[in-house]
Amino acid sequence: MADAPPLDPADLAACAELLRAGSRSFHAAALLLPRRVRDPATALYAFCRLGDDAVDQAADPREGLREMRQRLDAAYRGAPMDHPADRAFAAVAARQRIPRTLPAALLEGFAWDAEGRRYDSLAALHGYCARVAGTVGAMMTLLMGVSSHAALARATDLGCAMQLTNIARDVGEDARNGRLYLPLHWLEEAGVAPDAFLARPCFSPAIGLVVARLLAEAQRLYARAEAGIALLPRDCRPAIRAAHRIYAEISAEVARAGFDSVSRRAVVSSARKLALVARARLPALGGAEGAAEPPLPANAFLVECVTPEPPPLALRSLDERIGWAIELFADLQEGRRLLQ
Repeated sequence: MADAPPLDPADLAACAELLRAGSRSFHAAALLLPRRVRDPATALYAFCRLGDDAVDQAADPREGLREMRQRLDAAYRGAPMDHPADRAFAAVAARQRIPRTLPAALLEGFAWDAEGRRYDSLAALHGYCARVAGTVGAMMTLLMGVSSHAALARATDLGCAMQLTNIARDVGEDARNGRLYLPLHWLEEAGVAPDAFLARPCFSPAIGLVVARLLAEAQRLYARAEAGIALLPRDCRPAIRAAHRIYAEISAEVARAGFDSVSRRAVVSSARKLALVARARLPALGGAEGAAEPPLPANAFLVECVTPEPPPLALRSLDERIGWAIELFADLQEGRRLLQ
């Protein structure tokens, strides 16, 4: 937006410092992003981190959520609170036209976490993933300058796939902290009593079966998301492809461990990550086939809240550019006749 406030370098530096201690994964992924995306992404992630901390660390999560909603309202009024992350986020949200629905849904997901909410079905779990991860995928896509619903649908697929991987990887760690994200109906079908498992988290073939089902769903979403990478600007594709492949590799590590994520936590070695990042820089062989698939029902509101804008001419296909040139020539001819 022409009237959007600029991103202040001092605020941006403060946001980067805020993320430096607890967001190593963001810094690793950001290295592959072009500067024009990396800077606003730093502001976005810093504000999200404030929201996570405000809700998770508050004595009353509802009070933390109320505070963050007020800060979000202030940012969207163009009068952010006097904090570097608030000011930077307000500038980015205005410039990139990020609908308030997206960060508001993310805050709602933080609140669900703080409440210790459980999910009966995969569809319900998709609703949680949409809020804590699909939102981030949608906002990052907007930061890249892409607002087509097809690209947003695939970005939210990727966010949800990555969150399902996180859940599958952290079953034991979450249970020891009193949290359970595995679909309750799946646990019941496998003969696992949720409360008994939380009281004594131990791996069993039944738990492994549930984790395997969750990873199968993640794999389905990774496959859907792959088609969306071709819809992004060329200089952004390596970073997203790297994130896609690293998280898919985490899923593979869990599978190689017999789907036991209770006794151990799957880790992808630094050498393996570097190899995946290197491969992500290579052009993909596939195209955008399958990109037009509709979003998950849980993600639909994240996609529909965005008004698509025509992409820059440089990002359009050859056919689109030819059509645009013909329309422009026709407009010029019409204008010339009106002046005669």
